[in-house]
Amino acid sequence: MTTGYLCTKPEPTPDSAPFWDGLVREQFLVQSCRNCGTRRHYPRPVCSACHSMETDWVAIAGEGTLTSWTVCHHAYLPEFKSQVPYVVAIAELEDGIRVNLRLEVPATQPLKTGQPVRVAYRAMEEGFTMPVLVLAGESA
Repeated sequence: MTTGYLCTKPEPTPDSAPFWDGLVREQFLVQSCRNCGTRRHYPRPVCSACHSMETDWVAIAGEGTLTSWTVCHHAYLPEFKSQVPYVVAIAELEDGIRVNLRLEVPATQPLKTGQPVRVAYRAMEEGFTMPVLVLAGESA
């Protein structure tokens, strides 16, 4: 099943391909430094804590709290013109990762800092899935 969203399909790099592959399986994978254990997202080749280039990929639960959001009223890319207004949010996940993702709520819905959220998965096309945030307790 695919969503009604339109978006530009990313071009995975060697550093990000495991992340995108995990989303298709509905897993939110992050890098974990083999040297110091620091987890990181967005995918990148070097640990910001110890500068090691050795990494493993680990699945995280993707549950956390809403820390900030904005309602987008202007489409910066033509693909998004039919979708405005929509909400983009920042969440602190319990696994120590901060994410910036679309929050699937009506643009007029009142929100509060600290509300529980979780990562959900939206199949955009065969072999391509995007992560989104939903309010915890609501159906995916």
